[in-house]
Amino acid sequence: MKMEAAAKKGFYIGGGAGLALFAVIGLLPGSFVGGIIGLNIAAKIFGLSLNTELMPRMIVAFFMVFGVMISAIVFMLGSALLGLIAGQLIDFLSRGKEALRVPVKMK
Repeated sequence: MKMEAAAKKGFYIGGGAGLALFAVIGLLPGSFVGGIIGLNIAAKIFGLSLNTELMPRMIVAFFMVFGVMISAIVFMLGSALLGLIAGQLIDFLSRGKEALRVPVKMK
């Protein structure tokens, strides 16, 4: 399926806006939520009094990165899809106007 010009521009603009929104809004909360999930999992595995051992820290760090990645995917993919839908709508409306401008042959 070939994307038309407005749909492609909308996709790229939406992706860029999603990246900016992720940097401003999603980076820190994604890290916090992932860290809390990592702490809960490490507490279930190693007990409630987590010491400064390597394994609990690695689990928490992994889930912090995982939370940031999920946040990035949600922001960037969601915004890019919204931009794509808006571009498809613009292409559809512009195609409809072109179809109305069909020249009529006079006899």
